[in-house]
Amino acid sequence: MSFFTRLFLSTLAVITATYLLPGIAITGDSLEVFITSLIVAVIISLLNATVKPLLIILTIPITIVTFGLFLIVINAVIILIADGIVHGFVVDGFWWALIFSLLMWLINSLLMDLSRHNQK
Repeated sequence: MSFFTRLFLSTLAVITATYLLPGIAITGDSLEVFITSLIVAVIISLLNATVKPLLIILTIPITIVTFGLFLIVINAVIILIADGIVHGFVVDGFWWALIFSLLMWLINSLLMDLSRHNQK
């Protein structure tokens, strides 16, 4: 699957999760919402590639003690960092970021599976 396909599916996941959760908002008209969602998807992927490994290394003891569940908290922190970077993307707090990250994972997984199924 190409990079652009994954990026487009992640953008759709951001848009879908934003409309489903009242604690997450993207401001603007429909074109601005799409562009902001695209930027959020890019920023989250960049943060996942750069900051997340560092956070995982720094939190290895607590991750081991919680049997890996602390990684969900790290995902929420990544969403909150993206909230601080992207103008027009608003997260109302840690719990909304946590729910958003879980919902994005679920939507992304479903869209990727559908995409792979349609390619066969």
